[in-house]
Amino acid sequence: MSISKHYSTIVSSDPYKADFYEGTLNTLSHTSSPSFSKEQYTLSFLNTKGFISTLIGISKNVPDDDIYDALENKVYEELALDMAIEYHFKYIEAIHKSTDTDRFFHVFVVDPLTLEEEYAQIVDTIKYIDQIIPVPLLLKSLYVKELIGSSGVHCFIYFQENDAFFCIYNQQEYIYAKSLKFSLKQMHERFCELLGEQIDLSSFKTMLAQEGLNTSLAEHQKSLIKLFGEIFLHISDVITYAKRAYEIKTFDEIYIGTGVGNVLGLDEYAQTYLGIKTTPLDFNYGFDTHGEKVDQLHQLMHLYGRLETDERYDCNFTIFHRPPPFTKRDSGKLILVTAASLAAALLYPGVYWGLSYVEEFHHAVLVKEYEQVHSEKITREATVNLKLANKNAAQARLDEQKEAYKQKQDTLVQVHDKKVNYPMKAKIMADFTQSFNHYRVQLKTITYAEDINNTKTFTFGLTSSNTQDITALLKHLTNTKNNRYIFNLELISYNEEQKSYLSELKAVIK
Repeated sequence: MSISKHYSTIVSSDPYKADFYEGTLNTLSHTSSPSFSKEQYTLSFLNTKGFISTLIGISKNVPDDDIYDALENKVYEELALDMAIEYHFKYIEAIHKSTDTDRFFHVFVVDPLTLEEEYAQIVDTIKYIDQIIPVPLLLKSLYVKELIGSSGVHCFIYFQENDAFFCIYNQQEYIYAKSLKFSLKQMHERFCELLGEQIDLSSFKTMLAQEGLNTSLAEHQKSLIKLFGEIFLHISDVITYAKRAYEIKTFDEIYIGTGVGNVLGLDEYAQTYLGIKTTPLDFNYGFDTHGEKVDQLHQLMHLYGRLETDERYDCNFTIFHRPPPFTKRDSGKLILVTAASLAAALLYPGVYWGLSYVEEFHHAVLVKEYEQVHSEKITREATVNLKLANKNAAQARLDEQKEAYKQKQDTLVQVHDKKVNYPMKAKIMADFTQSFNHYRVQLKTITYAEDINNTKTFTFGLTSSNTQDITALLKHLTNTKNNRYIFNLELISYNEEQKSYLSELKAVIK
């Protein structure tokens, strides 16, 4: 049965922006101050950078009742989790990966501090959250409601203000998700670096929402194109990994969207760069929003809340449960017992005084028992404190040894890196010079740089009498040296005075 059949209102919340949308029937509206109500169902989501996901296989011989324990043991082992922390984890079965002997499960792991810290502000407002869903699983509702009718291999890319995620569904089932580098905030910071001046985040988002990639200012458009070139280079690497890891031959379609709405030109840019059919992630969910522009994730949460139980993924990370019914609360039980006792006392005074005597006797027994237990407690506390002192002293010595070991290890790693990974610049330049000469391209300038991320980059200033030699050179280098370098050639310009073509080729060592 769907959630909406049990509750009159569904409230969705974004914990990272602390905003709320309330839905009744088929209407959807923003609310700045939602109130606590037992008649409403509340949902929220967990960003991809807020959890770890992995694919775990276990034997089909494991009984269903023991699956949780089996997965828990393998998760701690394979992800090398701290055994001292009780992580929250949920799982869904990966039916497409099952073999004759093993069953596979997508396991989602969350640090308990993540839940306590990121949802504190929301819980202060609405007191409880019925369901917290990993954001990639919300996309399941697009298939259930037939907003996406096909059953191929689909990618979903969505840029939020504080995160961005890449997700794959195959045959309408979840396959893989990853947090991307470029949230809207990170895009804004990088854009300002490329532009060389600072604009505020709201102006940047307004520019994307209203003008897209074809902004009227030439400098802004140049910086945007370079920014999205970096973004889709990162996405291309993720796609390459996913193909290899999950044995995917091709992707049928990519759905791409942002938290500021549909960005004009973004889907065309993505399709041109990635070579995969691309469609805006912008669906008509059937909600009456009174003309208000609503974030896709809020609409997905409300759509998810209207699904039947067997149509949703059973993956709920909430630790903020609603209060139980009055009769099941300790306070409620106490009040009911007190009322019953009072009624009995009024109706049966003799019984009342008898119960009072019994309670006094019981109290005396408990006081005596308390004195014995308290004495034992004091003794045990002294023992525990001694053990803790010994433990802390041993831990301090261990930490000192670990620090010394780490310093030695870091020194050896640095020595090894310099010995093994330091590029032989002369050999590299000689190798590239042979290729330049072969394709009749002259080398005018050369620079070498290393950034704080240890990225090593050669920049070659090239000139030639025609563009065909430069493009042929780039094709040759890409085909023969792609396993060692990442090449980037953004522009070929023409020098009227020298009657030659100029370009700048960057080669980043992998």
